[in-house]
Amino acid sequence: MLKVLIVEDEDIIRKGLAYTIDWLSIGYVLCGEAANGEEGLCKIRELKPDVVIADIMMPKLNGIEMIRLAKEEVRFQSIILTSYAEFEYARQALELRAFEYLMKPVSVVELKEVMVKLHDQILEDNEKELLYKQKNQGMDIYNLSSCDNYKNPYVVKAIEKMKKDFTDKISIESIAEELGVSISYLSRKFKEETGHTYLDFLNLYRVQQAIKLLDEGIYRVYQVSDMTGFTDYKHFCTVFKRYTNSSPTDFIKNKEKNQKI
Repeated sequence: MLKVLIVEDEDIIRKGLAYTIDWLSIGYVLCGEAANGEEGLCKIRELKPDVVIADIMMPKLNGIEMIRLAKEEVRFQSIILTSYAEFEYARQALELRAFEYLMKPVSVVELKEVMVKLHDQILEDNEKELLYKQKNQGMDIYNLSSCDNYKNPYVVKAIEKMKKDFTDKISIESIAEELGVSISYLSRKFKEETGHTYLDFLNLYRVQQAIKLLDEGIYRVYQVSDMTGFTDYKHFCTVFKRYTNSSPTDFIKNKEKNQKI
């Protein structure tokens, strides 16, 4: 089952979406609700949902900014809800690669149809990612991150920037702004040329650097987490296991075990 989180400041709408849809019947489990953007950001970090349904205009933190911040740490799909039919909001939603942009009042039937399509896409994307990982178990990030492999100058510069500053908090939004191109353009070209989203590429690079540090046998796991740009230790362990099928601690134990053989 895929996990869905609803972030909406209007109680009637939030509860309506939460309890009028039979989530289990369409392959989801409702993992949580949030009444404002700040609470929503905390819930996304804590629950790591597969899908976030979010209003735009909310107190403390609007939906667009909440999603932008959350995507720097968590991988998920988003559906944007709003009663403000303005192009600027639609443009921002597109730049965040939102799966759908729905106007209020939202039709339950329409939302269910969107969720079913999204469910199929997520499963397909996960299957493709798994096949890619199985095909590339060696994690050849050195070849992957070689700028000689890419033609688009913005993609090349983005990779150079990422490799230089991977220990810092660096997002595709900040790189796009520095390069003077739109986020949507850079995201699209990055995926076309590398076969990865920017976040996947960055995490893969960071994990490879973490493996090198762990191999040295000098640093503790929490130190390696900080040294490779993961400010949250638990998040580091989750990402490390996603790409290596092993926790950092197990990686060290297996390495020590192999050295004794």
